[in-house]
Amino acid sequence: MKSPSTGRRHTVVGLVLTALMLFPVYWMVNVSLTPQQDMRKDPPDLVPLHPTFEGYRAVLDDQLPYLGTSLLIGLGTVALTLVLAAPAGYSLAKLRPRGGGGLGLALLIAQMVPGIVMAMGFYGIFLDLGLLNSWWGLIVADSTIAVPFGVMIFTAFMSGIPGELIAASRIDGAGTFRTFWSVVLPVSRNALVTVSLFSFLWAWSDFVFANTLDGGGDLRPITLGIYQYIGNNNQEWNAIMATAVVASVPAAVLLVLAQRYVAAGVTAGAVKD
Repeated sequence: MKSPSTGRRHTVVGLVLTALMLFPVYWMVNVSLTPQQDMRKDPPDLVPLHPTFEGYRAVLDDQLPYLGTSLLIGLGTVALTLVLAAPAGYSLAKLRPRGGGGLGLALLIAQMVPGIVMAMGFYGIFLDLGLLNSWWGLIVADSTIAVPFGVMIFTAFMSGIPGELIAASRIDGAGTFRTFWSVVLPVSRNALVTVSLFSFLWAWSDFVFANTLDGGGDLRPITLGIYQYIGNNNQEWNAIMATAVVASVPAAVLLVLAQRYVAAGVTAGAVKD
């Protein structure tokens, strides 16, 4: 049994580590409220003594279209990833197709390919197909990162679904698709949330694909919106940080809402004892 002093030490250590991890977030907020003329103060102010909301005004004036585009790309990536990854995961987990082991290895290798290498490959393909500078081209590109991850997550989750559920649905006359849609997907809610969350976050935070494939498009994501504030002779740091603060809010909200689904067991409550 732990002594009270040991518990207090653990609490102190936890608080210190949490403060260290959250300090960059605090500094981002601090800089977003700092006037431009105070950016190069030495030493810098630990709190904004003369706060300004000019950076947030710039977000409202300049960045809302970029935020809307990022939301569109993120939701499109989630939809395409689920449509492709969920049936593939079910097939690998329960239908055992020929070559399934090789496909799993290929998906694992795909996760190791650097994004910049994939971006260069996509550039050549999109140039030939006329898909450059399009938001739906970015959905396809972002999905190539999310789909392999999603297939592996769905395979792992669906492998744990009791075979009795599948057998019972087949006895009741359900075919393969009906079993997948009516039995497997509802039980795999936690896997759906996990894959959706990470797919959205990848698309939301993507810069490499966006800068390579959509640098001149009319609809560009928020990562390129932030980048436009950075120039050779001018860096609008309060606007950059204000945009980063606003852009991080949807991701933070999704993480808070989805954490219990990500942590929960996939078959929790599926079978009664």
